[in-house]
Amino acid sequence: MATARSWGKATRRTAAALVGFVAGLLLMPAAGLAAPAGPTQLGASDMALLNGVRLAGLWEMPAGQMASEKGSKAEVRKVGAEIAAQHYELDQLVVEAANKLGVQLPTEPNAQQKGWLDEMKNASGARFDRIFVDRLRAAHGAIFPVIGAVRAGTRNDIVRKLAEQANGYVMNHMSMLESTGLVRYAELPPVALPAPQEEGLVAAARANAEFGTGLNTTVIWAVLLGALTLGSIATVRLVRR
Repeated sequence: MATARSWGKATRRTAAALVGFVAGLLLMPAAGLAAPAGPTQLGASDMALLNGVRLAGLWEMPAGQMASEKGSKAEVRKVGAEIAAQHYELDQLVVEAANKLGVQLPTEPNAQQKGWLDEMKNASGARFDRIFVDRLRAAHGAIFPVIGAVRAGTRNDIVRKLAEQANGYVMNHMSMLESTGLVRYAELPPVALPAPQEEGLVAAARANAEFGTGLNTTVIWAVLLGALTLGSIATVRLVRR
């Protein structure tokens, strides 16, 4: 009886130690194993937003200014002046955000955007109106889903705020361009959506594992090894007794 009671006490002590060890490992992701992105860390999508907003301002400000002067329709001239003024405000916001984050932004439009500006310089009358509306509406439609995606997934407070601000400006600009009656919706480029079903689920799972939102393989193996170690110690003690 004494031997049985001794074995029972040893087993209970070992079980308690095992439970404590496993519980400690389960808490480790929050304390030591997890490495979430800090508030100043930027992902590729964050930089895409910063650069995209900056590039948009660099070519749409002169485009809007041209429209305010060359537009054949009063509505086009009005929309051009307003877009130029609002992009000046948005440009200040993105430069301020970049300064806080310590990142460099583009200083001139890219080659494609320069080509659009050249198109507008060489056009006049109704043709200018059409080019202005077509180019700007397509450009706003392209960056609009990027803003939404970054707002939903960024881990940076400054980028999140900029996405919210840019969202309002871009939506307003699309509405103004559409108010001219010149937008040819059938010719707008299709929206690029994320891969559905399995590929999307796999990507989400990998992303969650990468950012430590669940138990990763390190924790699982640590728990298993700890359990085996404590089980072996308990077995040796029981055999010796």
